[in-house]
Amino acid sequence: MSATSTTPRHIRLLPHHWKLWSLPRPAQAFVIAVDLLALAAVIAATRSTPTGAQWITFGWLAACAVMHLHASHVVERVRRDHSHSPYVDLCSVWIFAGALVLSPPLELLLVALIYIHRWVMVNRFDAHRPPHRTVFTASTLALAASAAMLIARATELHDHLLTLDTGAHPGLLDAVVLVAAIGAQWTVNTVLIAGVILLTAHVHRARDVLGGGHDNLLEVAQLTLGLFVALALLWWPPTALLMIVPVVALHQCVLLHQLRLAARTDQRTGLLHAVAWQDQARVELQRVRAERGTMAVLMVDLDFFKRINDTHGHLVGDDVLIKVADALTKAARRGDSVGRYGGEEFAVLLPDVTEDEARVVAERIRHRVRGLQITDHSGRPVHVSATVGGAVYPDIRENTIEGLLRAADAALYAGKAAGRDRVALAARG
Repeated sequence: MSATSTTPRHIRLLPHHWKLWSLPRPAQAFVIAVDLLALAAVIAATRSTPTGAQWITFGWLAACAVMHLHASHVVERVRRDHSHSPYVDLCSVWIFAGALVLSPPLELLLVALIYIHRWVMVNRFDAHRPPHRTVFTASTLALAASAAMLIARATELHDHLLTLDTGAHPGLLDAVVLVAAIGAQWTVNTVLIAGVILLTAHVHRARDVLGGGHDNLLEVAQLTLGLFVALALLWWPPTALLMIVPVVALHQCVLLHQLRLAARTDQRTGLLHAVAWQDQARVELQRVRAERGTMAVLMVDLDFFKRINDTHGHLVGDDVLIKVADALTKAARRGDSVGRYGGEEFAVLLPDVTEDEARVVAERIRHRVRGLQITDHSGRPVHVSATVGGAVYPDIRENTIEGLLRAADAALYAGKAAGRDRVALAARG
């Protein structure tokens, strides 16, 4: 049977090589539905006719967006080459500004212009990026901007802003509406992106779907800057060009943040690497010694990991390491530090614990690892277990991190010798 004969009937008339069709069926439907909703928003927007003044404002915003894309291109290329993470999109600055001051057709034209231009630029160094991603991103922002525009016009915020040049002053209610418009654009964009993530990736943490605090703060910062761009356009349009500087500075901040993170983390698991973990452990030990407190060090080693690689392949072995790292992070307490020490060995720092508390955390780690549901590419189950060794300060006579690690490592190998898949703590003294 040919490959094309298995293609769903509703997409046989479209190019079968599009990467869109490699997505799970629900994700395909979701992406197409969002794109069609955005198209409907464009059609609805064409019922209004922009004025000459709005075309001039559009020109200023388009110029700002294009100059921003060119100015940030080099920064984004460096960031992508070093962190291998997706292109950071800060175009919401201009899109939200347009939602406040432009008519609907010009606002959606601005979104289309930005993402056509961005796709051409990004494609120069990422030729394999499928077009449907750029179309979907543009569609989500078109719908998010439509939500913000709806609020701004339904509450007359848009009209109040346009009268600023007459000496009028928006009131407290306008400020509340402005916050609501920011919330609408953020919510619609976040929900649509979360939807496609849930349908295409196996995620277990809310931050993997909704983004972490840093991601959401960055988005709110963009929308806030968008307000000031809108005010600049209404007061003195050329000053809107100056807002390119803080937007490019945001790109630089993201780059520095990710470079610092990459310098401290293991690329495969996202945990602290051995050197960064030891540095953090030394700082914690200094604090504990000064305060006459307690702490524990756990060494976690996967049992028969070489057998997993030999039986199921190294790609499955990598998947095991990633899932174990996630299990350790979930089993640890808030304030604990988890690191990958090397190979299949992990280290966990537990501040302010007694021996009994350290054993409870160690057992929780062991049970979480043992309970992981992992299968290889042929559907065969991959059985994973771990042995945990630990040392509690000051119960043992070691006052350096290296000494505590040696004690925890000795306890670990005692646990291995006793049969594996168990917890062993270094004896007092």
